[in-house]
Amino acid sequence: MTAPTDVGIVLGSASDWPQVEPAAVLLKEWGIAFEVVVASAHRAPKRVQAYGREAAARGIKVIIAVAGMAAHLAGVLAAETTLPVIGVPMPGSHLKGLDSLLSTVQMPAGVPVATMAIGTAGAKNAAIFAAQILALGDPRLQERLQRHKQELEEQVAQQGNQIPGEFRRGD
Repeated sequence: MTAPTDVGIVLGSASDWPQVEPAAVLLKEWGIAFEVVVASAHRAPKRVQAYGREAAARGIKVIIAVAGMAAHLAGVLAAETTLPVIGVPMPGSHLKGLDSLLSTVQMPAGVPVATMAIGTAGAKNAAIFAAQILALGDPRLQERLQRHKQELEEQVAQQGNQIPGEFRRGD
């Protein structure tokens, strides 16, 4: 028997994978079970609707929806489930993702979608946000997130060392 899958990552197109892969790597490193599927809100709407309706029954706890251009994927999924849906807009058009961002963030009242930044940073933040949601009931994951915050702080301190000492404020 396989471990339950906690996070569903739904890509509007396989071309989004390179920007999402770092998020998948992070989830894997943190021991969070996930799956990745491709399902376009416009080209395969029945597939998207079925995924949204069936996700909770299959054990999914959080959905990350990744899409570019019109980017209605997160909204369609959110309309079909009561699970938290995290939208990640992709920079797939001449508008460099602004259209995706607005399509993802401008949801009508009653159909919430948590929206992250455009591209890879947004995908990584979606993975971290999913982990934060899951950590509400998982002390091991809470500890992992605390370590992550500490690692971020250490990285910033190290970056400060790149500034010549004469220009740095003493710590």
